[in-house]
Amino acid sequence: MAPERVCMLSLQMNLCSYSSLLSKRMVKCQWNFKCYSISPSSLFSSNTTTTTTIRAFASSSQLNGASSISVAGPHSPLSPISGSMEQVMVEYLFGRKKATEVAHYVWKHVVKKGDAVVDATCGNGYDTLALLKLVADETQRGRVYGMDVQKIALESTSSLLDQFASPDEKELVELFVMSHSQMEDIVPNDVAVRLVAFNLGYLPGGDKKVITRSETTVLALEAAKRILAPGGLISIVTYVGHPGGREEFEKIEDFASRLPIESWNCCKLHTVNRPLAPMLIFLFKR
Repeated sequence: MAPERVCMLSLQMNLCSYSSLLSKRMVKCQWNFKCYSISPSSLFSSNTTTTTTIRAFASSSQLNGASSISVAGPHSPLSPISGSMEQVMVEYLFGRKKATEVAHYVWKHVVKKGDAVVDATCGNGYDTLALLKLVADETQRGRVYGMDVQKIALESTSSLLDQFASPDEKELVELFVMSHSQMEDIVPNDVAVRLVAFNLGYLPGGDKKVITRSETTVLALEAAKRILAPGGLISIVTYVGHPGGREEFEKIEDFASRLPIESWNCCKLHTVNRPLAPMLIFLFKR
């Protein structure tokens, strides 16, 4: 019987096998992980040549509960993991993590306290808040530049920050009603941006006719490429289930495919048998 969920991870991971052992109510997965270390330089660097085979096992009862997933690697025959990249990917495979959650986890291994970051599409503010928590510390050097074309989106973002960010943290956030293609107009020239996040499509709970467009998204990616510091990341969650979404994804993929391999590593993550599921794309600048 074919598995319900199959993931394809371009460049960074090669899905070797996936089998459902129904008689034992057990799911078995095996990956070859290149770039096994989760530090920014090794997570996305093609210079890392170590390949590690990991096998993950979880019974169907565990998948529906709170039990942890165990991973067997070369240094440990079977050890539980918590909060690791391996666990996040396994839980994504089993349908327990969303693409946005995977993105947030990757950000943690790129962004440091005091960094400058850009939320190119604030929406309801969840990405903005996540980025703020990554850059904020007592030095007050971190900055989050957020933008959205809809005023109602920034109102939602501000409301969320009022609930979950301290007054000192909120001082680190600057919000602008403008297109993501104009991000260079709000980021000072002397600021090195560590991460630019895009969560495309329409505003959840808002007017579904107001969407990001492929033309301005490509312009925004070009701008992000120019302001991003070496070692920085462009993180994109794109959706193909709405009108214009497929075209936007294809434009993004074309943009990423033309980036020079000497200075960029690009990868894509999506579910093969759910063609309308969100696509997660990472563009890492060496």
